[in-house]
Amino acid sequence: MKVNAINLRPGSAIEVDGKLLVVTKNDINQPGKGAAVAQVEARDARTGLKSNFRFRTQEQVETAELFDSNYQYLYEMDGVYHFMNQETFEQLEVPGDVIGEPRDFLQENMTVTISTHEGAPISAQLPQKVTMEVVEADPVVKGQTQSSSYKPAKLENGRATLVPPHIEAGTRIVVMTADGSYVERAKD
Repeated sequence: MKVNAINLRPGSAIEVDGKLLVVTKNDINQPGKGAAVAQVEARDARTGLKSNFRFRTQEQVETAELFDSNYQYLYEMDGVYHFMNQETFEQLEVPGDVIGEPRDFLQENMTVTISTHEGAPISAQLPQKVTMEVVEADPVVKGQTQSSSYKPAKLENGRATLVPPHIEAGTRIVVMTADGSYVERAKD
């Protein structure tokens, strides 16, 4: 199946020169003169090497057929993450670079959507938001305005984030898995 280059999104699988590539970034550039171009950054699904491509926005690009299934996260061993298909109970091993930066937010028994091509994992989509506990938070500085100031904090997975001044160590908060940014205080 072919799609216009402008419609490529991160996680899309394309075939270029006989290689299966997973799109990691797609920036549309409109130069002052001429047609707009799509600057696509993609990772080779088999070797993990990154490449950059330029397509005219209306250029047709061959997409690869992916199969999405829900998997339950089990555990991590030596940089390989183990998941179980919730329908067939088969286990799947996924290298950490396929999951990317959001792997820090994986939690036991979390449901993750994994895209496969010919049985090999290509990409993983975690839930948008996850609840984590703040283990360290800087003290509040007097005189800071509450609406515009954030302070550094450390989450239970070791990632740093910025939180409002009223958040203390031990507080459970909701964060975005894409970038680890604070959303709200957890309701539980």
